[in-house]
Amino acid sequence: MSDLQNLLQFDGETQALAQVSGRLGWDQETMMASGSAEQRGIEIAALEGVIHARRRNPQVGDWLSNIKPGTADEMIKAQIREIKRSFDRAAKVPGDLAQLIARTTSTAQGKWAAARADNDFPAFVPVLEEVLNLKQQEGQALAENADVYDTMLTDYEPGATAKKLSTMFGALRPGLVELRGRILEKDPAVKLRGPFDETTQMKISTLLAETYGYDLTRGRIDKAVHPFSSGSGQDVRITTRTDLHDPFNCFYSTIHEVGHGSYEQNIDQKYTLTAIGQGASMGVHESQSRIYENQLGRSRAFTTWLFNQMKQQFGDFGISNADDFYKTVNSVSKGFIRTEADEVQYNLHVLLRFDLERALVSGDLKVKDLESAWNDRFYDDFGYNVQSASDGCLQDVHWSVGLFGYFPTYSLGNVYAGCLHERLRKKLPQLDNDLREGNLTPATDWLRENLQRHGALKLPSQTISDACGFEPSEAPLLKYLQTKFSEIYDL
Repeated sequence: MSDLQNLLQFDGETQALAQVSGRLGWDQETMMASGSAEQRGIEIAALEGVIHARRRNPQVGDWLSNIKPGTADEMIKAQIREIKRSFDRAAKVPGDLAQLIARTTSTAQGKWAAARADNDFPAFVPVLEEVLNLKQQEGQALAENADVYDTMLTDYEPGATAKKLSTMFGALRPGLVELRGRILEKDPAVKLRGPFDETTQMKISTLLAETYGYDLTRGRIDKAVHPFSSGSGQDVRITTRTDLHDPFNCFYSTIHEVGHGSYEQNIDQKYTLTAIGQGASMGVHESQSRIYENQLGRSRAFTTWLFNQMKQQFGDFGISNADDFYKTVNSVSKGFIRTEADEVQYNLHVLLRFDLERALVSGDLKVKDLESAWNDRFYDDFGYNVQSASDGCLQDVHWSVGLFGYFPTYSLGNVYAGCLHERLRKKLPQLDNDLREGNLTPATDWLRENLQRHGALKLPSQTISDACGFEPSEAPLLKYLQTKFSEIYDL
């Protein structure tokens, strides 16, 4: 075989092993017995050692060097680009460090869960210090003369820098703080009247997944404490959660994860188990989950359909008409939890984390001081005090598993979703009529054709700008939020 053929075959096997590793993580969150965590950490570390060794195998570097530039088509060029990026990264990180990170973060996840359950941040401090130290070592190995935090961002959003994101988020934050302040002066929306049977919630959850085009012959829906999606190609799994008194938690968690899952399912099948056979970045990924959940799922038109589905399944649940239901779905109220936040306040949660984790990585903020720094920033943006660590700096799993640089992609995804929604409305003038009937096909087909099918063929910024027809900015998102919530709350 040629060097190119050898390279692509070798990488395909590495991609397959990475999928197996992801399946172990999925099992840990959904099915694994609680007493199995230590052994699972060893298993994941061992597999990560194999995968890391393959990614930094000198033979990969030789194959890359021997391939003549300009001889491949767009698909092959993109694969070579991504393989080289992965090789260059892996070659800089010592194998024993990669394994230690995998093992430490696997067990740290359980320690975080225990600290969160006990509302005990001091108990988690040594764990987070260890994870942060390892990730700083990795970042320093990768950065060479570059910014350490920027190297962390690159793992999730190639091409992004803290400087660019700070400018974008700096333009976003004042408008969000001002809008939430005006809204919270108004009367709250109508409340749901439960309880809501959890089996029925899962029934509607499955209906929503299918309505959005999620293929259950190549996926499944399970429950997890923190909903997530996993896998690509022919095996893409999602999770959701139920709450007896808040079915929206289940429904919109499902729609959100369906956005992620459908993206992976809709990537061109010829890219499966290749370096471009997954989403272009976490920001682009989040754009799909957020436009599915918010601009489509929380629209006045679609909530009319959902209102009728809930009436059929639950009978009288305290809301008498579709207009009140729409306002309830989009209600803005005080709260502490990012994953439960409304559209107006969600990004304020993310921007808080973005600034704090940059300070942690740089050493400007010590882990032991994280809780007080979090609480101070939360009060500045939200106007009230955090009551407990589980509602504050212990609420998210991300830092315990080493995902520094991940949080900003949530807000970047919202910015991208705002841009895509503006374009989608122009291309589909009958969109509301379709959504009112529960017909998501025109919208999801447009997203599949213009964005999802390409996977990582193009760089993230190019993926978005090609789909939107313009360079992304925060302006469409702010305009959408101000227009929508000014109408709902009569501002």
